Amino acid sequence: MKKFKIFSIFLVILFVFSNQLLAVDTSSAKQPDIPTINSKSAIVLDRNSGMVLIGKDENEKRKMASTTKIMTCIVVLENSTFESLNTIVTVSSKSAGTGGSRLGLHTNDKVSVINLLYGLMLCSGNDAAVALAEHVGGSIQGFADLMNKRAIDLGLSSTHFVTPHGLDNDDHYTTAYELAVLTNYALKNETFRKIVSTQSKTIMINNYSKTLTNTNELLGYLDGVYGVKTGFTNGANRCLVTAIKRNNMDIICIVLGADTKKDRTQDSIKLIEYVFTNFSSFNLKEKINSEFENWKLCNYNNFLVAKGVSNNVELYLENLEYDFLPLTSNQIQNLCIYIYCDYKFEAPLEQNHVLGCLNVFIDNKNVLTLNIYNSNFIEKKSSNNFFVDLLKNYVYYLESIFY
Repeated sequence: MKKFKIFSIFLVILFVFSNQLLAVDTSSAKQPDIPTINSKSAIVLDRNSGMVLIGKDENEKRKMASTTKIMTCIVVLENSTFESLNTIVTVSSKSAGTGGSRLGLHTNDKVSVINLLYGLMLCSGNDAAVALAEHVGGSIQGFADLMNKRAIDLGLSSTHFVTPHGLDNDDHYTTAYELAVLTNYALKNETFRKIVSTQSKTIMINNYSKTLTNTNELLGYLDGVYGVKTGFTNGANRCLVTAIKRNNMDIICIVLGADTKKDRTQDSIKLIEYVFTNFSSFNLKEKINSEFENWKLCNYNNFLVAKGVSNNVELYLENLEYDFLPLTSNQIQNLCIYIYCDYKFEAPLEQNHVLGCLNVFIDNKNVLTLNIYNSNFIEKKSSNNFFVDLLKNYVYYLESIFY
């Protein structure tokens, strides 16, 4: 009988313990592991917020092959007017003699700037890159100076250009992250975006037509892809920069240093599909505005403007330039908003003065800070104001005594 009781207690403990284990397993939805990829470095960047959704050695300096031409294209466009894109360029012997992937130019060929840009971005013509560099920058060195100036302007401190085409050079490099920042910038240019989203294009060289096909294997194949550039050299291996938009999510996926074309394609698809499967568009602006309005209601009467004609401080929040942020379900659960603001000021309180800030934390990491301002000017009390206040206080005192 005693053994039976001990055995019964053991079964009860085992049952309770097993139920607790099951409860833990079912209550915590584990995020699927990020896909294993062959590429040496990679990134998925949200275009709207600039937030890194996935990264693998994304800050490591690497050769980037023909993805260089993203910068080449945007520098040419920014140094050209709409009319000058039709300017005819005469191809030099240096341009015609450039090796690697080619548009197929010959010395003294005549091609418009816009057709050279299609040759640059669709079939990755190194000869077109040199022709454009000489036309815009006067020389390869002069054009490289323009490329590096734009890189500095964009804050790309780990990026340096030597050539307009990206053939291997130890002083020619970038990182996956900075290439994503550059690509995001370039895609804001309507002509750039039109070029890189083109699958095929017939151009004119001299008086002869030539049909070009885009080397981007995901363009026209994977849902939502609208550009942007492939790359390959022996030093850089296989590279691919892809822009994808589905509903409210607009991302850039970059893989650098893949061993084969098949690897770069598969790696890109893995990362892209992972993001669209595991991330959803969260309306961050709506969440922030709701939290801020609630906070204002709770704290409206807490402000004190010493020597001011009023304590009525009208607050507004710095504008968030985007509405939606791609987040996983776990990130949404771990999103916190903290508001820090001063409550005591001294008049005069100038309009549009920074009074505090709103911070957004995800997984205990500060991902966004917005300033809090006042929309109204509160002037300092004059001697007349003080006298009127004194009279009011005296009247209130008398009323309290007699009534």
